[in-house]
Amino acid sequence: MATAGDSSNPITPKPTTKKRKPRKPKLAAATAQHVISILNTASSAAHTFLSQNDLYLLPSQSLQLESLLSSLPPPFSQLPSQPSLFHRFASSATLDFDQRWVQFFSVSRPNFYRLLSLLSPSLVIFLPSTIPPETALASALYRLAHGACYKTVARKFGLDSSEASCLAFYSVCKAVNDKLGDLFEFRRDLERIVVGFGWISLPNCCGALGFGRFGVDGEIFGRNGSILVQALVDSEGRFLDISAGWPSSMEPVAIFRQTRLYLGVEDSRESELLKGPTYRLSDGCSIPQYVMGDSCFPLLPWLLTPYSEQDSFGSAEREFNVAHSRAMELVSTAFGRVKARWQLLARSWKEDSLEFFPFVIVMGCVLHNFLIKWGEPLPEESVGGCLKEEELLVFEGEGDETGQTIRDALAQHLSLASMRK
Repeated sequence: MATAGDSSNPITPKPTTKKRKPRKPKLAAATAQHVISILNTASSAAHTFLSQNDLYLLPSQSLQLESLLSSLPPPFSQLPSQPSLFHRFASSATLDFDQRWVQFFSVSRPNFYRLLSLLSPSLVIFLPSTIPPETALASALYRLAHGACYKTVARKFGLDSSEASCLAFYSVCKAVNDKLGDLFEFRRDLERIVVGFGWISLPNCCGALGFGRFGVDGEIFGRNGSILVQALVDSEGRFLDISAGWPSSMEPVAIFRQTRLYLGVEDSRESELLKGPTYRLSDGCSIPQYVMGDSCFPLLPWLLTPYSEQDSFGSAEREFNVAHSRAMELVSTAFGRVKARWQLLARSWKEDSLEFFPFVIVMGCVLHNFLIKWGEPLPEESVGGCLKEEELLVFEGEGDETGQTIRDALAQHLSLASMRK
C-alpha cells in the first residue's frame, strides 16, 4: 500500500512534454522557392527600372540602387551590361542648358566639349583605339564627380574591365595636368591678381597661402592620416600654386621650405617673383608685393602672418588680423569647392594606390580653375576644405624684422582706412 509522500504512487500521472513535429522537407523547400521567386521578381524589376531610367535618375540615386542590388546574393546581384552611358546620354541631352550635364559630369555641355577638344590629342596617344577620347573623359569625370568605383564605371561606360576604366581615368588625369597646368597663373598674371586683392582692401597682395587636408585610408600615415596640400589662391578662389602629396605628420614649415613657391621667391638669381613695384600707402609708407600666410608659416618680408597673443595688440593689429582672416577664408573656400564638385576627393583615398593621389588632387584643382575661367557656376563649398589654424602647428620661431615692419605698416593703413568708413 502506498503511503503519503511516496513518489511512486501509481495514481499520480507523470508529466509529459509535447514533441514538436519536424517541419516537412517539402514545406521548407516550398518556402525557399517562394523566397527565391520574390527575390527574382524584385531584382528583375529593379534592374529593368534602372536600365530604363538611368539617364533620368540622379547619379547618386542610380549608384545607391546599384549598390543595393550588388549586395544581394548571386545571381540576383549581377547587373546586365548596357550600351555606353555617355553615348546614350549625349544623344538625349543635346541642349547646352540641360542640367543633367552638370549632374552627371559636374561640367556643362559646352565646357565638356571644350575640355574634350583640348585633351583629345593626348588621349589618342595614351589610350588604345577601343577607348574613344569622349568615353575616357566622360568616365573619368563621372568617377571624379561621384566617387564611383572602377567596376561600376566600366559597366556604365561600356569599358571592357576595371583595368580599362582605371587606364582611362589616369590617362585623363595625365592629360589634364600636362595640357592645363598653365592655368596656375601666378607667375604670369600678377597684375590681375594684385588688382583683385585691392578690391578687398589688401593693397599689393599677391595671394593667400594655406593648407588643405585630403583623407587617406590605411596605416601608412597613421590613424586619421591624410595628405597635406599647400595652395596659393587669388581673390576669386583660383589656385595659383599647388604643392601636393605631403604626409600630415610633417610640420607645415618643413613642407613650406621644400616647395617650389618658397624656393622660387627666395632664390633671386632665378626668379623675379614677388619683386615687382612697391605700393605707396596713404601715410607715405611703401610696401612690397607680399602674400598672406597662415600662422603655421614664418613671418617673412614677402609672407605676412597674423599677429599672435604675444604681440602688442591694439586696433591696428586687430584690423590686420581681421583682413588676414578674410584672406585665409579664400583658401578654405577654394578647397571646399573642389571637394564639393569632385566627390572622389572628399572621401578617404585607398592606400594601395596612394602614389597617384597627389596627381588626382592636382587634376581636381586644375579643372576648378578651368571651370572658373569659362564661367561655370561654383558649387557650395564642402565642409572641411581647409585646415583650421588650431589644427596646424603654429610657427614658434622669430619673425623676420623686415617682415614685422611691413606688417606693422599695412596694419596701420588698414586701421586708418577702417576709421574713415
